Amino acid sequence: MAKTARKSEERYRQCAATRVRRPVEQLIRFVRAPDETVVPDLKAELEGRGVWVTCSAAIVSVAIEKNLFAARFREPVKADPELADRLDSLLSKSALQILGLANKAGQVITGFQKVDAALESRRIMGVFHGSDGSQDGVQKLDRKFSAIAGDAARTFVCFTVEELSLALGRSNVVHAALMFGGASLSVLKAVERLTRYRTGNLADIAA
Repeated sequence: MAKTARKSEERYRQCAATRVRRPVEQLIRFVRAPDETVVPDLKAELEGRGVWVTCSAAIVSVAIEKNLFAARFREPVKADPELADRLDSLLSKSALQILGLANKAGQVITGFQKVDAALESRRIMGVFHGSDGSQDGVQKLDRKFSAIAGDAARTFVCFTVEELSLALGRSNVVHAALMFGGASLSVLKAVERLTRYRTGNLADIAA
């Protein structure tokens, strides 16, 4: 029992900005590089003391502005003012790479008609739409997905058509769907992390 409790406790960390304890999946770890710069450790694998911040661009920006990294590391550090934007790019790039791996594993379908047909089979875990694609197709697929899966329907518009096309090695990918599978689960985890980062707010910042 003691080991189980200790292991569970290790999965939580305190956010440097909000002082709220959260599951590590809802946080991003940062480390101090040899040149004293603050470096994001997306996989939480780098050696050295780590500082955890809620997975939110707004809260990471607060940590930078208030120099909270230096306070938590307890030694001089330099946090790039553009760190929050760079982190967005890193999370986006990571999610697209994982999406590409899912495609190679045969777990991604593209094209309006194929996605529409796949929804009928109830074998879809999530649907992507290019953020600059036709809204008519988006609305039709989303309505159908919601009617079939209800609250479990997960749709994402966090990538452009060009980004989806490059990740999947195909031209003009406006709509794509994830089939059930382990690789697709990894995609969902990465994309939901990116979405959380972009939409997180300052509501729980400590006074």
